[in-house]
Amino acid sequence: MKLFKKILIANRGEIAVRVIYSAHDLGIETVAIYSSADEEGLHVEMADEAYSLGDSVELSDTYLNIKKIIDIAKHADADAIHPGYGFMSENAAFVAACEKAGIVFIGPNTKSIKLMGNKIESREFVKKIGIPMTEGITGDVKTLQKKAGTIPLPILVKAAAGGGGKGMRIVRDLKDLPEILESTSREAKSYFGDEAVFIEKYVEEPRHIEIQVIGDNHGNAVHLFERECSIQRRYQKIIEESPSPTLTQEVREKMGAAAVKIAKEIGYNNAGTVEFLVDKDLNFYFLEMNTRVQVEHPVTEMVTGIDIVREQILIAAGNPLGFEQAEVNQFGHAIECRIYAEDPSNNFLPSPGDMSLYIEPEDDEIRIDTGIAEATTIHSFYDPMISKLVIWGEDREMAREKTIRALREYTVHGIKTNIPFLTQVLQNKAYIDNQISTKYCDEHTSDLVKLIEKEKAKIDANLPALAYLVYGFHEDLMFTDDRDYNVWNEIGYWRDLMDIKVNVDDQTMSVRILNDGHGAINFRVTGKEYKTELRSMQENNLELIVDGHSMVFYISRDKLGRGFVSYNGHIFTVARHDVLPSEDYLGTGEIGGKDGEIVSPMPGKVIKINIKNGAKVKKGDVLMIVEAMKMENNILSPRDGKIDKVNVKTGDMVDGSKELVSMISDN
Repeated sequence: MKLFKKILIANRGEIAVRVIYSAHDLGIETVAIYSSADEEGLHVEMADEAYSLGDSVELSDTYLNIKKIIDIAKHADADAIHPGYGFMSENAAFVAACEKAGIVFIGPNTKSIKLMGNKIESREFVKKIGIPMTEGITGDVKTLQKKAGTIPLPILVKAAAGGGGKGMRIVRDLKDLPEILESTSREAKSYFGDEAVFIEKYVEEPRHIEIQVIGDNHGNAVHLFERECSIQRRYQKIIEESPSPTLTQEVREKMGAAAVKIAKEIGYNNAGTVEFLVDKDLNFYFLEMNTRVQVEHPVTEMVTGIDIVREQILIAAGNPLGFEQAEVNQFGHAIECRIYAEDPSNNFLPSPGDMSLYIEPEDDEIRIDTGIAEATTIHSFYDPMISKLVIWGEDREMAREKTIRALREYTVHGIKTNIPFLTQVLQNKAYIDNQISTKYCDEHTSDLVKLIEKEKAKIDANLPALAYLVYGFHEDLMFTDDRDYNVWNEIGYWRDLMDIKVNVDDQTMSVRILNDGHGAINFRVTGKEYKTELRSMQENNLELIVDGHSMVFYISRDKLGRGFVSYNGHIFTVARHDVLPSEDYLGTGEIGGKDGEIVSPMPGKVIKINIKNGAKVKKGDVLMIVEAMKMENNILSPRDGKIDKVNVKTGDMVDGSKELVSMISDN
């Protein structure tokens, strides 16, 4: 078996960690690279060597800087580079640079990247070999505007070199086409370095089902069956599963054969994915081919037992595939949930910031791919995905139930995440009955958010308040060797003199402490008494017996002294009036800006400004666009008025403390 001696991973976060695991399993040394924001990243810690890309956080200066990466690989004497996904994984110029430097690129050949990386060329090629696909139009912007009406609405505008849901927008009214072509082209240029776009027929309520393929340099190609990826928001998948509960065995085999045919026709030599749309009658249409490893590849690994990244490395080293199609089987059912730092109640807006607590669920049949090991900062410079939670079960229902339990145990404090949303999706009847499509999130998000709020409202708000108090009273006991130390000494005079005021989310309650003389702490809250007994306590965690019922809480405080309590998968913000927050917190002002101010909802970069000083605007007008976490955010005018002053320029980095625009009434 041929092997590399050392591999540089030209990526960051969870995929870099994932590659390191497979490389080390093969006995291969690894080299990590990192931007200034990733200096303490898990991939940096795990790699055998690590090199800085400089002080910048700009992608063009770091993970997309071909010269820097090649120079580091040469310096480290790496004989191969694994690009992961995104970044350089489908960049033909990077492959050429690797070849020129005598370094093996662990990925597809240049022909595959160029042909399948461009959606226009790939559609033409796949059509020639008889694979079904939707109607489409290619050409320059003028041609697209002229011919768009030849395809029945709705239509989809897509970046020719796109992927991962970026550079895609639906058009339901042709009057919106010019603006959508402009914004899609701009996004395509930003993320893929190619502003070309095309139009295709939009299939209503489709299933998104993809086939994993692997090919080697000896003419062999196989598929590893399918993944159902229909649960998406903004065209990006958030739940994937395998096998698909939608396909019949006949359709499954036809799609697998079609994917392998494409792979063989292009001489494909890597691990990639052929993606299809499937309509309600189980007709399938070629969508695109991602020639690199997919984010959701662990779902396939869980049901086939094949280490896809390991196969990538072995193929690139010159080895033939170690198995034939007949030897690939699916066992059981796997579900993957992508854990994102985002707010589903606010259109899935990214939620960068500092975590105050990070606890992963643990079980033999749980796999978590992540680039972090503890609470950290989620930066606005990169994709907001925190991790991938992958669960295996004997069947779909068992996998679903295990995933729900794991999500309820997955604890992240300090930032918003989509964990409660994912939990609700998996409990929703439409998901259970497999009555879903790629429009599921568009149609159900509002109702699911209400269900999250309703479920949380059923929890007695006094419970997180009591847990927070008990934790605070006992906290010093965890760090003292003084046998005479008593929790009642910590509580002090509060139990005798007055109630403690506690805020839980938007509620304020008065809590009186009672002592029954047997070591338990009893409380009275608005006339209701609770008998509590501490069963166990660790850092950020305690098990409390409340009126005879065992309850587990996760507790943390952020740098500003704000408290968070998790119970049964829901997070409560808690504060004691007798404990003052830090001065920094008191001085931050109102998030979102004062009256007359317009600020960015998150840290990001200004990429377009639509107004000038003195301009008159209407409520809802797009004033500027701020790019954050791979997403364009329109900054809208909150009312009719006149622009007094534009305080930023294109390219500026901004956050919630920076006033972007000041407005005055237009009298």
